[in-house]
Amino acid sequence: VPNLQGPRYISPAPNGGFVVSEECGDVKVFMSSHKLICSLSTKYGHQFGNPAGVCIDMEGNVVVADEQHRTVHLFPESGAPVCLVSSGLRRPAGVACSPFGHLFVADTGENCVKVFKYHVRPR
Repeated sequence: VPNLQGPRYISPAPNGGFVVSEECGDVKVFMSSHKLICSLSTKYGHQFGNPAGVCIDMEGNVVVADEQHRTVHLFPESGAPVCLVSSGLRRPAGVACSPFGHLFVADTGENCVKVFKYHVRPR
């Protein structure tokens, strides 16, 4: 996949595509054919500081850790971005989502992994 501006973190998507964060301050979503679907900063009008870790949750939402802003945001297929974590992070780098609604954030500023519950599925 050419023409990326300092690719950093990458995560597969359930549809065979993938999402990648770039050093230039953007996150891009690609189809399985490697065709660009969208830029999150353009689609949502969101300004990233320094996007780092990315992942896709069980519902197909893109989750992005922003090292500079010290936040983690969820980008749904439709609707506005949702800030999942806005405090308590020093330098969020990697992120991962569990099928049970847990968000794992590798905080390199505190040398630890922080676990958050961000979604409760009805039983």
